[in-house]
Amino acid sequence: MSKKVAIIASNGGLFDAYKVYNIATAAAATDQEVAIFFTFEGLNLIHKEAYQQLPMPEGKEHFQEGFTKANVPAIPELVEMAKEMGVRFIGCQMTMDVMGLDKEAFVDGIEVGGAVTFLEFAKDADVTLTF
Repeated sequence: MSKKVAIIASNGGLFDAYKVYNIATAAAATDQEVAIFFTFEGLNLIHKEAYQQLPMPEGKEHFQEGFTKANVPAIPELVEMAKEMGVRFIGCQMTMDVMGLDKEAFVDGIEVGGAVTFLEFAKDADVTLTF
């Protein structure tokens, strides 16, 4: 039986995205089942427009050169990699309703569900992380 990694993405910055997608893809690459629950600002990480232009934290602009030199993939590439590796993307229905957003505002292939949907997956997860 494969191990399960449950991730809650509730923050929507560039560094948050790298944390979420690096852990998710590393887990998926080691044959672990992975689900990410995107809620509140975390929805930026899968929003069709926002995820392509996540802001660099103020005062950290020098990291951009490091990302480039280290050949770190851009967030849209990491999203595609994660999807291709079978990572489940669950957008929080309540947050989407509060923000007036429809499933069409997000990258293709996401599920929309509430906390219960995520908890069903997470209840027997081996690792649970929040970013």
